[in-house]
Amino acid sequence: MKLVSVIGGSQILPSSEEYSFAYKLGKLIAKKGWGVVCGGKSGVMEAVCRGAKEEGGLTVGIMPSITGEDANPYIDIKINTGLGHGRNPIVVSSGEFVVAVGGGYGTLSEIAYSLIYGKTVLGYKTHRVKGVIKIFSVEEIEEYLK
Repeated sequence: MKLVSVIGGSQILPSSEEYSFAYKLGKLIAKKGWGVVCGGKSGVMEAVCRGAKEEGGLTVGIMPSITGEDANPYIDIKINTGLGHGRNPIVVSSGEFVVAVGGGYGTLSEIAYSLIYGKTVLGYKTHRVKGVIKIFSVEEIEEYLK
């Protein structure tokens, strides 16, 4: 199964536009028969996994902790690393391409690793970095899910 790496902030609220975008993204990814890989925590990661699970999709969390207790409730497979932000290269290298939704410095580091690894990075309301393809809707991602 092909995976999409989804990165973004862990502190966003379920009422936010970014949460809604990530939720819809998860639904689309699963409908197209792909799986989600992410950092496994709350915020964007929880939203994309929730959307994917509601469509019967597979979710993988590359967890920062050694125990995985910080996993959101929609994670199917927890990979406990004990690496904290050091897991970021693993998150982005595990997907065929990367979608960044908002985010702070952790997301910025994941964008950098993605570009170093030659991954396509689609960005919604995220850092303005040369090489990131700016998108405005979930539907724009469909062409990458083939």
